[in-house]
Amino acid sequence: MSRVCELTGKKVMYGNNVSHAKNRTRRRFLPNLQNISLFSEALKKPVKFRVCSGAIRTVEKKGGIDKFLATAFEKDLSDNAIYYKKLIKSKESVKN
Repeated sequence: MSRVCELTGKKVMYGNNVSHAKNRTRRRFLPNLQNISLFSEALKKPVKFRVCSGAIRTVEKKGGIDKFLATAFEKDLSDNAIYYKKLIKSKESVKN
């Protein structure tokens, strides 16, 4: 399983550990990924994602996974998230 957020596309970054003597060694900065299920109002069921903690806060701020996916760019989303975005969009269009 790759270390990439399914909703924001945030992934591993690389940098240096710098000692007091200014010795530099390579290191990895890993995203804080969590396995969570977010409840979709349109689908009326929970949807599972592997997302970073920042994305969880953004979803809460936007008002839920349905509203977040409606405004998200598809280039940042995973295949799983794009699938649910299209599914939610089709459910909402049938509803209206």
